[in-house]
Amino acid sequence: MDSANLDPALQAWAVSDADFPKDGDPESTLRFLLRYAILAPSGHNTQPWLFAVGDGAIGLYADRTRALPVVDPDDRELTISCGAALETLLVAMRHFGHRGTVWLAPDPDDEDLLARVALGDGEPPGRDEEELFGGIPRRHSNRQAFEDRDIPGVLADRLVADAEMHGAWLCLVRGDGRAAVADLVAEGDRAQMADKRFRRELAAWVHPNRSRSHDGMRGYGFGFGDLMSHGGPLAIRAFDLGKGQAAKDRELAQGSPLLAVLGTAADDPASWLRSGRALQRVLLRARTNDVWSSYLNQPIEVDALRPRLADVIGRAGQFPQLIVRLGYGVEVKPQPRRPLEAVILGAEAGGQP
Repeated sequence: MDSANLDPALQAWAVSDADFPKDGDPESTLRFLLRYAILAPSGHNTQPWLFAVGDGAIGLYADRTRALPVVDPDDRELTISCGAALETLLVAMRHFGHRGTVWLAPDPDDEDLLARVALGDGEPPGRDEEELFGGIPRRHSNRQAFEDRDIPGVLADRLVADAEMHGAWLCLVRGDGRAAVADLVAEGDRAQMADKRFRRELAAWVHPNRSRSHDGMRGYGFGFGDLMSHGGPLAIRAFDLGKGQAAKDRELAQGSPLLAVLGTAADDPASWLRSGRALQRVLLRARTNDVWSSYLNQPIEVDALRPRLADVIGRAGQFPQLIVRLGYGVEVKPQPRRPLEAVILGAEAGGQP
């Protein structure tokens, strides 16, 4: 992305490997690598992560001030988002010839500390690692309808393997299961939009197209023009739009070239962190192959629907974490990102693991 005349809230997307500090000290190197980590996906674009840099290592912390207590009361999606940032950091490390040694928390003395990553020497990245890195600045959610164009089976199988690398599974929803999952998405929409608390929380993170905010979701991501982007949050807050949203999302689910559910055998913070790492690997692989992605997580966010979703996809007793739709589509603008200085803690908090 060309940085010239770029909206300040979108400047983060213009990161270039040409700016890598080749002769810099470890702290300079780590700070630069975090410019890639902050491009990871997050629920409502809350960007719920903080980083501490020091002694050749990075501490990854959950920023629970950016939690979503209605839609994500256990911070499950928040932790998944942090896992995606962790994987992005590690992919960037490999591109620049470094290995990252990872220690996963929890730390009994600090539940917000999720992981530590020490910077180590490595060797030049392989073709696979370079492919993933190329997707980092290109990957962002695309909520528009996708083209009626199949995703090659070889790529779909590769996405499944990518998820398995981090102890997660990716179930490709086919046949009759697709309609059943689409129905659960619609049911989730109706349940969520009928909840005034949910609507208020969602509306608080939807911003006008010309907003100066560095977080949240600008209206253009939903296809809103400038005028509608001002009125959209008001409509979400004031009216139960569940019926219309359910119809739209059912169509998106059924019409997606590839509909997939990412999940794990357990449902705890460590599993959520692994889910985030698996998710980002899947999304980066998809994007380097010109495939867009977005989410239809309603059946997982509504407690009563989550076990039904597991049954529908043949994973009874396991834990769906995210529903991802993938396909080819038109180019869309990315959403804002907080500046790096806003997410880095004091260096004293990021000591050697």
